[in-house]
Amino acid sequence: MAGGGGAIGEHYMRVIRGDDGYDDDGSQEKPGAAVSVAKGAAAAAAAGSMLALAGLTATGTVLALIVATPLLVLFAPVLVPAAFAASLLAAGLASCGALGAAAVGVLAWMYRYLQSPSGEHTPAGAGKVEHARALLDAKAHDVGDWVQHRLDQART
Repeated sequence: MAGGGGAIGEHYMRVIRGDDGYDDDGSQEKPGAAVSVAKGAAAAAAAGSMLALAGLTATGTVLALIVATPLLVLFAPVLVPAAFAASLLAAGLASCGALGAAAVGVLAWMYRYLQSPSGEHTPAGAGKVEHARALLDAKAHDVGDWVQHRLDQART
């Protein structure tokens, strides 16, 4: 209970400690005008500097585009197929890695499932697999019975 007492509640513990933001007469403390002005000035300075940085970034991007456009036009017959090939290569490597990781996960799950004695330490999802196996087995027997019935009908 070093954190302030979960059974009592954090609000009541703040009241007991006296850091609840209320004066002794019960009225809530209001920050002074100087504090509000300082907060507003700090927010305005931060917003202004971010706006200035955004403008500089946009200007630099436009200048870089102006300089790079002739080069892009000249090298487009080479760059477009190269970019297409690079994107295909990246997509292939990403899918290869994802499928490989999925395969390793499935193999690890199967190994844990097959190595555990029945009912002991079964991995998550084992009950669903057994339920699905039982449903498939029952459906296979139903289809087999239906086929046998139809064959008997056809013979008579």
